[in-house]
Amino acid sequence: MTDVKWLNSDELTAWLRFVAVLQLFPPALDAQLERDADLTHFEYFTLAMLSEAPMRTYRMTALAGRTNATLARLSRVVSNLETRGFAQRSPCPEDRRATNVSLTDAGWQKVVATAPGHVNLVRSVIVDTLTPDELAQLSSISAKLLGKLDPEGNMVATAQVATSVD
Repeated sequence: MTDVKWLNSDELTAWLRFVAVLQLFPPALDAQLERDADLTHFEYFTLAMLSEAPMRTYRMTALAGRTNATLARLSRVVSNLETRGFAQRSPCPEDRRATNVSLTDAGWQKVVATAPGHVNLVRSVIVDTLTPDELAQLSSISAKLLGKLDPEGNMVATAQVATSVD
């Protein structure tokens, strides 16, 4: 067994605070979106990614990468969004083995109506809590972590990191 480099007191404090944020913020996002829009955060994030796609359409595999979801999880969520009229699946014209998912007009309207409340929560908890320098540090730290966690750049945030570095 290799030697373990245990966390010192400062490292442990930073780690525990980071874990607490990771545990507390997702339920806050879900609560706001469920209350205001009857959506989970993942449903909203899926709709938001589709809203930014060319022609508001992605292949399921590409959307899975953008949302960091397994195809099975994404398929369940897209089925739910289809039932509610927010998304629509269709065969991919370039590859009949693939399936595209598109944002419907109702889905677009849902994103437009939901975005202000979502942004207000993100702003109140994260953006307005930090100074501009702290926000820049958070962005830089997140970019480094994404480089380790998403080296292929599937997540939209990782793709933005690569674009901003160029």
